[in-house]
Formats: sequence, C-alpha cells, structure tokens
Amino acid sequence: MTPLPSIQRNLSSDQAPPVQLCYEQVNGSCVKAPYSPGPRLLLYLVFGSGAVLAVFGNLLVMTSILHFKQLHSPANFLVASLACADFLVGTTVMPFSMVRSVESCWYFGDAYCKFHSCFEGSFCYSSIFHLCFISIDRYIAVTDPLVYPSKFTVALSGKCIALSWLLAVIYSFSLFYSRATEAGLEELVSALTCVGGCQVAVNQNWVLIDFLLFFIPTLVMITLYSKIFLIAKQQARKIESLSHKTAKSSDSYKDRVAKRERKAATTLGIAVIAFLISWLLYFIDSIIDAFLGFITPTYVYEILVWIGYYNSAMNPLIYAFFYPWFRKAIKLIVTGQVFRENSSSIHLFAE
Repeated sequence: MTPLPSIQRNLSSDQAPPVQLCYEQVNGSCVKAPYSPGPRLLLYLVFGSGAVLAVFGNLLVMTSILHFKQLHSPANFLVASLACADFLVGTTVMPFSMVRSVESCWYFGDAYCKFHSCFEGSFCYSSIFHLCFISIDRYIAVTDPLVYPSKFTVALSGKCIALSWLLAVIYSFSLFYSRATEAGLEELVSALTCVGGCQVAVNQNWVLIDFLLFFIPTLVMITLYSKIFLIAKQQARKIESLSHKTAKSSDSYKDRVAKRERKAATTLGIAVIAFLISWLLYFIDSIIDAFLGFITPTYVYEILVWIGYYNSAMNPLIYAFFYPWFRKAIKLIVTGQVFRENSSSIHLFAE
C-alpha cells in the first residue's frame, strides 16, 4: 500500500543542461528534469492505470461487502476497511505522486505536500495493522471454526478497525507535523528546500522505529500463517483418513466449515505475502539510505515507491482470482442489478 515519506532527490543545474525550472519566474525554484515525450507518456499510462485499478478495484470490494448481506461478517468488515485504505491511496496519494515522479516537481502546494506525506504513512501502517488483525482472525477461524463466531464478533472487528486507523493516523500526523523526523538533519533539509519540491527528511532514529512498526506485525503475521498452514495440512489429512468411514452429520458440517475457513485463510495469506514483498525492499532501502547519507539513486527510489503503491491495486485482483463470490458480486454491480429491490439478499455462495 503506501510508503513513508523520504527525501525527494532534485538534480542540480549543472547536471541537466539546459536548465529547466519547476517555476520559471520564481527565485529558488527546484530544477525540473522531466522525461522525454515517449517515456513520459508511457510512465503516465503505467502509473495512471495503477491508480485507476486501485480506486475502482477497491471500490468494488467495499461495495460488495457492504451491500450484500451474506458478506456481512467480522472478517469481511476487516477486508472492507483494508480496501478503504487502498482506495484512499489510489485517490489521495498515487495521482499526485504520479505527477511528481514524471515531472520531478511538486505543483500542489506546501500544505498538501505535508498532507500527502502524512497520508502515505497513515495508509501504509493502517494496512499493516489491518493485515495483522486479519491474520489473528484467520488463526482463530482455522484452529476452532465452530467456536470462532462467538470469539471474533462484529463488535470486536469494529474495535480492530478503529484501532488500526487511529494508531496509524495519530502516529503519522503527529510525527511529521512535529517535524521530529528532521532532528539532526536541519542542514540537509535547508540545502534541499526549494520551490516546487516536496521534501520530508527522516532521521536514523525514526527510520528504525518505522522499520520496527513494519517488522513486528510482519513477524506476527508470518508466525500465525505458518501455524495456520500446518494446522490446515493436519486437518486435510484427518479428513482424508475419515473419508472411508461413516461420519456423523455434525462432523461433516465441521469439516465443511473448516475447509471454507482454510480457503479464506489461504487467499488472505497470499494478500499478506504480496504486501510484504511490495514493501519490504522499500523499508530496507530506507534504513540503508538514512545511515549512508541518502545515497539511493532517484530512479531506484521511484521504482521502490511505486512497487509499494501498486500493492493497493493487487488485492482486488487476488480476490477476483480466488473468490467466486467476488466475481459474481462484480457482475451484479457492473450490470446494475444491485439497484433492484432486495438485491442485497442475493446469495453469492452456498451456505
């Protein structure tokens, strides 16, 4: 989903003759180093398509879960809230970063530069916390599927959602508006400050804290999903060993529920792996950059940032591939059948 702000690299005037400025008539303007027309158009298409997919894909996820009553479950509400974070990345972060990446200038004002940086951090960490709570939910569902509904309720899901958003927003906004991340980097910040730039420096201490906020939930998720897949394997063997015997109806029902929960855990586990792969390199680079004097080349930084951004567009594709109910919901939404009376009661999958 979204990266934490880092220093935007601006090329000096002696590197890009003839010199172009972000604001030609303004003193202290940043140097503009745009791509040539061909690559420029291609980058706009690539970045723009990612933003469109993030917006409309996650809008479909949210609409499906909130509209169809059969999808109203604690786990799905967490998924809908996660989709909301990715949707906001597509609307408030990616379009502005697209212009900054292609044009090498920030044209949206100092005020929104700060908000943009805070949004990046907020939505990234909100996604991490959501995924962590989802892994806990899946662990309970797989280990004890019959008792699970009484353990992980809608009320508990709501608390997890609220906590995920509050922690992420309070941390990001307080961190960057207090300018705590710039402590010890005042000279560097002053040297990089120019009109048309959007620089937010993060010092070594806060880079380590940022990494820990990524690494600790990641460790929790890896541990829980490892246990989930071990348990799922054991359950599959048990079901296979009982397949030649006459099972009681209650046992048969338990097996069906367990199979459904394992499938959901597998799909969400793939979403977690995709998120970790998307953001791990960025966080590692942030640490290296902070301790070695921000040496990452501009193009490498841009690649890592956009790999993270594109994660916001991946989850709807994962759901569409693995969830038949989501494909059916998309069809109903796109064809306008959701506007019919009692459409919210349509069954998307067999009980």
